Amino acid sequence: MALILGIESSCDETAAAVVRDGEQVLSNIVSSQIATHSPYGGVVPELASREHLRAIVPVARQALARAAVSLPQLDALAVTQGPGLAGALLVGITYAKALAFALGKPLIAVNHLEGHIHAVLLQLAQSKNTDLRLPALALVVSGGHTHLYLADRSSQGHWSYRNVGRTLDDAAGEAFDKVAKLLALRYPGGPIIEQLAEQGNPRAVSMPLSQIKVREKRQASASQLQRYDFSFSGIKTAVLRFTETHAMRDSIDRRRTALSGRPEAHAEDFLPYLDPLTLDLIASFQQAVVEDLVRKTLKAAADYEVESLIVTGGVAANRRLRDEFVQRSESKGLRVFFPDRGLSTDNAAMIAAAAYPKFLNREFADAHVSAEAALTLETG
Repeated sequence: MALILGIESSCDETAAAVVRDGEQVLSNIVSSQIATHSPYGGVVPELASREHLRAIVPVARQALARAAVSLPQLDALAVTQGPGLAGALLVGITYAKALAFALGKPLIAVNHLEGHIHAVLLQLAQSKNTDLRLPALALVVSGGHTHLYLADRSSQGHWSYRNVGRTLDDAAGEAFDKVAKLLALRYPGGPIIEQLAEQGNPRAVSMPLSQIKVREKRQASASQLQRYDFSFSGIKTAVLRFTETHAMRDSIDRRRTALSGRPEAHAEDFLPYLDPLTLDLIASFQQAVVEDLVRKTLKAAADYEVESLIVTGGVAANRRLRDEFVQRSESKGLRVFFPDRGLSTDNAAMIAAAAYPKFLNREFADAHVSAEAALTLETG
């Protein structure tokens, strides 16, 4: 039996969780900073670091209390090393290092992207679902990341990841946030766009699909197979141009003025200030992002001949994305797996779960471990 306290502070959510044996979540506490960053339409790094400093100790204490676990009972601590905001990461790492040293417990450094993949594996372990066939293709899609990985596990339990696609500019979640800000909707953009898109026609406004030149597939070496990169800047720019050509600036300004000071406004609060054309634009934007993600992921799955898809990260909570993946994957004989919506966004349970195989293999961090804001996920 192994009890691991996970710490996550890569962006704007301070999280701590206690997980037993990599599959039983005893607690999973998340302190959000939405109210802090909402007036700016996005995450302000300095403010995020400051909020992490305020929240890290209370959140960890709450996680231990909820799990009914004392510090001496822990077998290890796990913390997000990167990627993420450098200052935010340092808060979690400094706290975890100090606590591990004081307790004489091992510290495990975890890649945030691997954590998102293990959010799905954690859920499968909890449900005793053994349908995941490896290697699997994992799409990690969130506010800061849009990556495709081939994921596999060795007989010794080591997980390996090979990147076969990434965003060349904005991440998908970042595009949602920027479009929401442009249209005077609230932050974060993903949830509010998802709700409002239900009121619009997703085929009403033509949106460009990204066209990225890639190498042709070569049969000589698997490492030379073509990549499946993403780009969402063109879709974001198309929304901007549409607002300009259809003279939507005045209505956007009125909406911003009417709803200023209401960071937690709901979809129904926005509807009186949204005309049918704007709702069609919102729905069409979401559909274009979803189509690009699904189309390229399924093409990669076919070319790499995998039988399982993992779709995870904050954007994986989007119902339209889930429905499209399920419908189109089943028609191709692919099994697609998502985390619960609570495990899709940043949390510490996924960090503790990702740390468990490393704990078994004694892959512990040394005293010099530090934040790596641009940490990549590419292993053997």
